Amino acid sequence: MRFLQEPIHQTEGAPPVSRVTSIFSQILQLYPRLEFEAAVKFHQAERHSRGFTCWGQFIAMVFCQLGRAHSLREICQGLAASEGKLRHLGLPETPKRSTLSYANAHRPWQLYEMIFQILYRRCSSSAAERQKKFSFSNKLLSIDSTVITVCTSLFQWASYTRHKGALKLHLLLDHDGYLPKFAVITDGNKSDISVALEMEFEPGTMLVCDRGYIRYGWWAGLTNKGVWFVSRLRENAKYEVIESAVLPTDPSPEEKKTRVTADRRIVFPEQKRRKDRPEFRLVEITTEAGEVLEFITNAHHLDALTIAAVYKDRWQIETFFRSLKQLLKIKTFVGTNENAVRIQIWTALIAMLILRYLKLQASFNWSLSNLLALLRQQLFVHRDLWAWLNKPYEPPPGVADLPVQLSLVPTP
Repeated sequence: MRFLQEPIHQTEGAPPVSRVTSIFSQILQLYPRLEFEAAVKFHQAERHSRGFTCWGQFIAMVFCQLGRAHSLREICQGLAASEGKLRHLGLPETPKRSTLSYANAHRPWQLYEMIFQILYRRCSSSAAERQKKFSFSNKLLSIDSTVITVCTSLFQWASYTRHKGALKLHLLLDHDGYLPKFAVITDGNKSDISVALEMEFEPGTMLVCDRGYIRYGWWAGLTNKGVWFVSRLRENAKYEVIESAVLPTDPSPEEKKTRVTADRRIVFPEQKRRKDRPEFRLVEITTEAGEVLEFITNAHHLDALTIAAVYKDRWQIETFFRSLKQLLKIKTFVGTNENAVRIQIWTALIAMLILRYLKLQASFNWSLSNLLALLRQQLFVHRDLWAWLNKPYEPPPGVADLPVQLSLVPTP
């Protein structure tokens, strides 16, 4: 006896047979498998793996984020419910709960950091081709952090205060598509500026930050390296005015809504003795509601209203943190080990990067919450991902009747 493939008979006049894989499989295809295996080999992550591969762990943790599984048991049972559809994902069988728990606790979280960085490079190349919000050609980045609180009794390694534990996620957001570009996970007591001092930025980058990153020496270093920045000053900041710009007496209709009330060149007394002291620019804006806002920058080539608009766009990183905590599994964890927690945070960032990229590529006007909610229901549905993203409420193309595809034919 042997298996013979019978020809597929299609009903006359029926639509073509759909042969796409599941939506979850197509999402996983966004990440190149060869580069994944190279990253696994680089970190020696499958040493003593005993059959459960890093690719299987990656599938399980991405399913945890997109399927919003609340525990290891839900992850394994959710995958087990689709047992017949797992092989096309590269997962031969459902992992055991203890196996997944051991892998999260012992396999290096740095593997997922590398996966995130490689995936960002692939997604950002597509996002950079889209029309920019601002007229300048500089790469616009926002930097900020958010605190992720945990229970001290369960996460004793994440000490923060006497009664509370916490980690801090420091993030660099690329405004081309609002994709997360770079992240650092530290303990909750790590200051924002100490992490920023360890980062390197390409010359010509436009960096937006809030008052948590005030350090005059750091601003001077950015200026000397050709990196532009926009930030806010503290109310009690001391500075000396070198020159005040002459403001137009006949403002445009747009400028009447948000008026530029001052544009000064300043220097800080702490840096007066430096030979290479930079001169900063202090822009004062009065909003339509009468609120007075001051922005400090080293970008002397941009007009004042553009400086204000750039800082206003910094709110996108706050929106990113809110979406990350509300939509994905980052406030509660499926493991208490520090390594497992870091892996879950990195897979949440990978899932958010995928969601932002899908939203960016779709012609349909998705909200991020609606995209994830509907995507969660369609993960193991076999239909074209991109056709569904563009027209989510249209039925899939009909599948022709397939009477007998595979049969046992006796051989002489």
